[in-house]
Amino acid sequence: MATTDARLPRHVVPHRYELLLEPDLESGRFRGSVTIEVDILEATDEIVCNAAELEIGDVRLVTDEDATGSAGGEHRPAVRLDADTERLHLDFPDGLPAGPARIHATFRGVLNDRLRGFYRSTYTGTDGRAHTIATTQFQSTDARRAFPCWDEPAWKATFATTLIVDPDHLAVSNGAAIDDTIDADGRRRITFAETMRMSTYLVAFVIGPLEATDPVDAGGVPVRVIHRPGRRHLTSFALDVAVHALDWFTDYYDLPYPGDKVDLLAIPDFAFGAMENLGCITFREVLLLVDPDRASQPELQRVADVINHELAHMWFGDLVTMRWWEGIWLNEAFATFMETSCSHAFRPDWEVWNTFGRARAAAFDTDALATTRPIEFPVVTPEEAEGMFDILTYEKGASVVRMLEQHLGPTVFRDGVRRYLRLHAYSNTDTTDLWDALEEVSAQPVRRIMDGWIFQGGYPVIETTPTPHGLQLHQRRFTLDHEVADDRMWAVPVGLRLDHEGSVHEHRVLLDGRSALLTAPGRPTTANVGAAGFYRVHPGPGPADLSGLEPAERHGIVDDSWALTLADEIDAIRWLQLAEGFGTERDLTVWQALSAGLGSLMNIVDDDPAAANRLRSRIVALAGPTLESIGLDSHDSDDDRTRELRATLVRLLGAVADHEPTIASCHDRLDAADPTLAAAALVVVAHHGDRRIADQLRARWRAATDPQTEQRHLRARADLPDIELVREVLDDIVRGDVRSQDGPYVIRQALANRTAGEAVWRFTEQNWETLSARFPSNSLARMLEGVTALDSPEMFDEVAAFLADHPVPQGEKQISQHLERQRINTAFRTREADRLKVAL
Repeated sequence: MATTDARLPRHVVPHRYELLLEPDLESGRFRGSVTIEVDILEATDEIVCNAAELEIGDVRLVTDEDATGSAGGEHRPAVRLDADTERLHLDFPDGLPAGPARIHATFRGVLNDRLRGFYRSTYTGTDGRAHTIATTQFQSTDARRAFPCWDEPAWKATFATTLIVDPDHLAVSNGAAIDDTIDADGRRRITFAETMRMSTYLVAFVIGPLEATDPVDAGGVPVRVIHRPGRRHLTSFALDVAVHALDWFTDYYDLPYPGDKVDLLAIPDFAFGAMENLGCITFREVLLLVDPDRASQPELQRVADVINHELAHMWFGDLVTMRWWEGIWLNEAFATFMETSCSHAFRPDWEVWNTFGRARAAAFDTDALATTRPIEFPVVTPEEAEGMFDILTYEKGASVVRMLEQHLGPTVFRDGVRRYLRLHAYSNTDTTDLWDALEEVSAQPVRRIMDGWIFQGGYPVIETTPTPHGLQLHQRRFTLDHEVADDRMWAVPVGLRLDHEGSVHEHRVLLDGRSALLTAPGRPTTANVGAAGFYRVHPGPGPADLSGLEPAERHGIVDDSWALTLADEIDAIRWLQLAEGFGTERDLTVWQALSAGLGSLMNIVDDDPAAANRLRSRIVALAGPTLESIGLDSHDSDDDRTRELRATLVRLLGAVADHEPTIASCHDRLDAADPTLAAAALVVVAHHGDRRIADQLRARWRAATDPQTEQRHLRARADLPDIELVREVLDDIVRGDVRSQDGPYVIRQALANRTAGEAVWRFTEQNWETLSARFPSNSLARMLEGVTALDSPEMFDEVAAFLADHPVPQGEKQISQHLERQRINTAFRTREADRLKVAL
């Protein structure tokens, strides 16, 4: 936004919108009108709001009689739409008095294909015909592409929406339909209940040939799933999750759901994962529609997590909303924290807080870079707002919220959240408002603790040293590149478990300086109880003592040690020896961390056949007995985590260690009764696939009747070992055979393909203009994450030069992080490859 002041003028305040929209799906256009009730706080000759990509028609403003008795009247402004600033200027040469007024405007627009604003989405029906729907995605600043409005989160108002649609189309908006009539031309006119006060980015409407399930009651709130025809059988799991979540959140927040209904809508083309529009929550199909009998455990958990995340927002985000976009981190971080808490309550056997350790590890990796950023930082432009939706907002933010909850205690934390929501319902807040509410109920210095975590990037590594007087705790900033280390510190809520002569006690200490001495007696078994703290722990010089540790803590040892290996504080061979000490490990999350590190070691020796074979043998010796102990095939007595552990080991042995017996067994298990095993077998088969397998993958992708099967086979095509076979899926992307929502993630995966990655990068360079024009703007930075696997000095220089000439404004920070991580990986290969080969 090319303007010195990013925020709209404050002298005119909207408080109600009456919106009428008439989409024409056949022509791909829409027209509409809006009446905005405003309060003019001071006399003015100009009103400024937001509009973009609209043809503005008739505009008039009507004022009522003012307090002095002056008559109201109708005012016709000069209208100017500034495309650069996305602002609509209404100029009134004779001026306007202070007081209430109503702005009436008509407008026209195009249902675009960029998956933002008011856009069109298509699907092929069971009849083989193409069908079009019109849908919306307004976060962050795209409501202005559907109707003129004050498109900033602080301008909360109510919305009364009416849609005029074809008689055989379903129409859904934020509120329940309260009137449905037939106009003289045969079209339906559907009026929806007026919403609560909310921000424009939460407004939504979806129209088209869709179907709805019968409503299910959740504590008096009707819940439906909206889907394309022929997919009703994929809705039951989502309904079960949503009913549980509404009940759970209502109890946790101690506030009723703030809307009158919940519709969960599966959208065929969707740029994000899902969107928390009040009462009209939109999703990618793969994150809502699922057959529990055909989905793997991670696929089911992902659906549950995303539904829980969006429903958490109904209170934390919709009812109470950030004042400006720098506060989006708290909306998303808190929803991520609450999603995990709710999923844990829904399926305790999934152990989702242990699984969250992998997401936390990914946040650690980004936050250890010189190019990290504070969780909260000043946001001015729409591009900067869009760039906030990254791993630091979601996963790091959720991690520090979890750390605070564990430090204060879950009950105290919950009571603080309840106080915050009651105080600020239907209004806007800053981050400090939550800290103030938590301080009120906890009597703890929450703001002082959290400011360091929110307003500066990075995190510490904690070192523990026994002394004659107690246990010395020391913090320093952890970075993957020691040249960028500095002296910053945090107020660190350290959780320790001490073993004193066989008696185990937990201690929580606020490390508020560089060092502190803990005088409690005992030997530390862990310095991060439950792995709840957002900090790493240095393992020290000796072998890891795993006795008495929880799975999350054992995962922390593996992941912390791997990070120290990348940072050149531990040799790769020492990490391998540490990993080999986990031969009796049976926890899924620990094995996921082991598998990730072992895969990275394999990558740096893959150019030396002898060293690669020796490493493969050690991987087989480590993982093989564990797989043998649980069995290659699933049993009725297996729980979901055991099934996914089996899948993790199969992928490690088959796709990393190239274990021939495992590879052969996977060919026989592509259609295994256990979908989790079948999904793992597919990965292995694709990694070693030939022309026959490539054709099979493409055929199964095209014939898939559920989103999970479709996505599995599409992504598997990016793993094929022959660049000519990978090029076929790349060509499908360029031709438009792959949805624009999916293409960036297929390319990201293909860039990480060890045999084809460099050629995939050349394809990306050659087709950059086509790809950047077709893909949703928020997805380009995510696509480019794949370059981190291109770990040769030549590729680093090539990628950096190209991206310097082809900037992505909305992903500038993320791309700088990708380039730094590519450099770190290149340095790791250069430093460790030869000495690991010698050690092997």
